[in-house]
Amino acid sequence: MDYFKEILPADLFDPVTLWSLASTVAILVVAYGLSLSVLDSSISKARRFLFIWHAFDALIHFCLEGSFLYHSFFSWIPLSSVSNPHALAPTAYNFLGHTNRAYGPQAGGNAPMAQLWMIYAKADKRWGGADLSVISLELLTVFIAGPLAAYVSYGIATKKESVNVLMVVIATMEMYGGWITFCPEWLVMNYNLDLSTFMYKWVYLVFFNVLWVFIPLYACYVAVSDMNDAYAVRAKVNATKKSK
Repeated sequence: MDYFKEILPADLFDPVTLWSLASTVAILVVAYGLSLSVLDSSISKARRFLFIWHAFDALIHFCLEGSFLYHSFFSWIPLSSVSNPHALAPTAYNFLGHTNRAYGPQAGGNAPMAQLWMIYAKADKRWGGADLSVISLELLTVFIAGPLAAYVSYGIATKKESVNVLMVVIATMEMYGGWITFCPEWLVMNYNLDLSTFMYKWVYLVFFNVLWVFIPLYACYVAVSDMNDAYAVRAKVNATKKSK
């Protein structure tokens, strides 16, 4: 164990960090287990992968990001109780009609999911408070993208080809969400981001967010390829009908 502590980032061994990473792996294991229990053995590798991805995506949105929304709306502390309010993650002025409260995971105390988000907030402090752009995106993600991703997994399991359209819709939402999350930070020279440690920069900010770029691109590729094949078949059928 001492050997690994020497060669791995020190912040990896924070208990909450380990728990947060373990929760993500656990969600992936659940998604994989679902694929084993509901998918036909003859299904293609691409479709199996996309089933696992969309199930994983839905669970991440519901369980993790849903908890962020909960704390954004229901966890708060009075600013008067904080000795240095400027040290808090920002809460939008007049959020939910209040000017004297700090909202978000930072107000969640020892609640496990609040602690998880406070670890991520070390990399991007907007996630510790109540940032309007982040909350607006997460409302769409949790209540629209999440259910759609769950339906795509169901559609793949039941062999509904119509889910190709939804895969493109979800992928577009995910990539657009990533852009809207990080473009504002690039414009202010990463003011809210901490790029000083391996874990914060390469694991939390790069790795976890890049997943929601490249895999949606792959989903688009598979979905569009299937739709193009369908159009080609329809064109052949129409040509055959006209020749008769």
